[in-house]
Amino acid sequence: MPHIHEKIDFCSEVFIVNEGKILLRKHDKFRVWMSIGGHIELDEDPAEAAVREVKEEVGLDVKLFDDYEPKIETLGDTNRVVAPRFINRHRINETHEHIAMVYFATTENPNVFVLQNSHETVNEEEWNWFTKEEVEVLENCPKNVKQYARVAIDEIGNN
Repeated sequence: MPHIHEKIDFCSEVFIVNEGKILLRKHDKFRVWMSIGGHIELDEDPAEAAVREVKEEVGLDVKLFDDYEPKIETLGDTNRVVAPRFINRHRINETHEHIAMVYFATTENPNVFVLQNSHETVNEEEWNWFTKEEVEVLENCPKNVKQYARVAIDEIGNN
């Protein structure tokens, strides 16, 4: 999706864990290892964007990690949204920033594929499942991505 504001956009990022490994992909533009994610559309909440972006980018069905057990799911016309594990604000360039909702997720099927009608161009050299130890020594991977990946693996483990 194109930017919805010239100065700032809201995004969802997803760190997917399967069998103790985390899925990372090389960012199309910046060529660094990142989580899966993208802009939140105007008609969706951050959790919906997280699930949609994963499906679009790597073809996986995921379950967002949610360690909060609500006593009330809905209150009138207000629905509960899965809370992100982290929120951050980061600069994209001199004039534009993102506020990112960082989610953790699991998947039962770790086989990455790109949907035929997707605008994504991911190939096998541009994604990988990494152990925590591999993430630690991974080149071209931002420090915050490494930190979130470590926490996701620690919190979700082999689930």
